[in-house]
Amino acid sequence: MGIKTALPAAELGLYFLVLSGSLAYAGRGLLEASQDGAHRKAFRESVRPGWEYIGRKMDVADFEWVMWFTSFRNVIIFALSGHVLFAKLCTMVAPQLRSWMYAVYGALAVMGTMGPWYLLLLLGHCVALYVASLLGQPWLCLGLGLASLASFKMDPLISWQSGFVTGTFDLQEVLFHGGCGFTVLRCTSFALESCARPDRRYSLADLLKYNFYLPFFFFGPIMTFDRFHTQVSEVEPVRPEGELWRIRAQAGLSVVAIIAVDIFFHFFYILTIPNDLKFANRLPDSALAGLAYSNLVYDWVKAAVLFGVVNTVARLDHLDPPQPPKCITALYVFGETHFDRGINDWLCKYVYDHLGGEHSAVIPELVASVATFAITTLWLGPCDIVYLWSFLNCFGLNFELWVQKLAEHGPLAQVEARLSEQMSRRVRALCGAINFWAIIMYNLVSLNSFEFTELVARRLLLTGFPQTTLAILFVTYCGVQLVKERERTLALEEEQRQDKEKLE
Repeated sequence: MGIKTALPAAELGLYFLVLSGSLAYAGRGLLEASQDGAHRKAFRESVRPGWEYIGRKMDVADFEWVMWFTSFRNVIIFALSGHVLFAKLCTMVAPQLRSWMYAVYGALAVMGTMGPWYLLLLLGHCVALYVASLLGQPWLCLGLGLASLASFKMDPLISWQSGFVTGTFDLQEVLFHGGCGFTVLRCTSFALESCARPDRRYSLADLLKYNFYLPFFFFGPIMTFDRFHTQVSEVEPVRPEGELWRIRAQAGLSVVAIIAVDIFFHFFYILTIPNDLKFANRLPDSALAGLAYSNLVYDWVKAAVLFGVVNTVARLDHLDPPQPPKCITALYVFGETHFDRGINDWLCKYVYDHLGGEHSAVIPELVASVATFAITTLWLGPCDIVYLWSFLNCFGLNFELWVQKLAEHGPLAQVEARLSEQMSRRVRALCGAINFWAIIMYNLVSLNSFEFTELVARRLLLTGFPQTTLAILFVTYCGVQLVKERERTLALEEEQRQDKEKLE
């Protein structure tokens, strides 16, 4: 009720002014804090000289981001450019062999980066899951896939297998875990799809073509085997009208995002400040709330840039890869919260939807969510922080369903029935605002630290109650209403498009 209801333009304008003014105020506090702390002793390791010609230092606390765009930038550009070049030549000369070209180029790139023994290690896992797929038992394939994944997450097997990498370099551990983890998920997807289609036997060559597609190999996103195989098997793929323009636009947006993050890190030290709890505790409440929010936004931007670059290459290869995750600003329900759409699709298809059905019953939903987050815990690497993160997000997902069931029956349903549609939307937005901060706090645990999350929760909920708590809740409510308005507009446009197609 109230989902498709419009609010008065003046009310929405007020929400926009409140939200933009609050973000500007919080940003000013963060900017001042970054300037004051630039020369602190605790900041020396992660705040380094940046744009020297304007005297600005840069936040370099994110090791992966710095490596991607400094020492490994040329390697990444060279490898992906080579892939695009050979793919184009193969598509022009022998399009029926393009899938083989992807696999051979990817395998050679992996071997050149990580060494031949690492390549043989991954081939061993591929062959094991291929043999399991021949038996046609989904439970065996999934169990073996999880066992393979566990072998890369737990000692002593992880220490033994990491010895297969040749040489040492800065991103070695990241590439090792990324390549191994995504290889296991891809091989498991292949095995499960083989079991689901006993009338069509896939070969080991199909698995290798799927696994060693270079743009997806180390960092994803992961496409399920059925989608990848169908798309890559097209001998003469045809681009939809305007596709090349959209690819250029996506590539341009990725470049703009990279530059914007670089500029941002010269003025806002959002990754370094949380590591100095004494300094963070001196921030105003608004700046502290903005700091917590900006940490999650940055993680989304980081994922969006990575997916954007990789997806640009994949779309040049006539593939339709998973899209970047939904922006954290637009999330106010746990059911839509994920930072990797590919892994989310994989988990939903093979675990969550399989066990949870339509996700309308309490017990099946609980079983499905527990199983899903158990596998997610294994994927992230079992440790105390991951256990806590999984428990909190699993609880949030189920709690939403419990509240929904409670609201559909009994006194709450009767109360909402008496409300106007506009008032119902306002009440739901208020619940969404509370949920929004639950999502931020639950995920801040893993993205930053438990200690920083505890500091934010104490300041916003206890020390700052009621002024800070209610002020931040109202600002968030304004943001949720604007997101709902955007969703309502898109839904109406989609309905109009469908009606137009029916008439034609």
